[in-house]
Amino acid sequence: MSTYVFIESRDPFESRDEFIEETALAVKDRGHDVTVFLVQNGVLAARKSAKRFNRLVQAGVTLLADDLSLHERGIKTDELMSGIQPTAIDEIVERIVKEKTKAVWH
Repeated sequence: MSTYVFIESRDPFESRDEFIEETALAVKDRGHDVTVFLVQNGVLAARKSAKRFNRLVQAGVTLLADDLSLHERGIKTDELMSGIQPTAIDEIVERIVKEKTKAVWH
């Protein structure tokens, strides 16, 4: 089993592309460990009101949001969708450098 880390930096409201969600679900269905890390404008999808990643949460995909990107956009922790955890960029770097980990930046 491999680990996949998908990094989403694009604003979900400018791009209706569902590549990250569809690919993460497909990889998870194949039995791999999957993390989606939201950074830059990608964190806009982390808000409760966005209702973007419900299927990922239900499938057991780990969802993380860059705490600096959240802060820069004025998004508070209590505004995050259930299942999304704020984290420092260091955490994602630690995950990416592990053996058998594949990173995909979108």
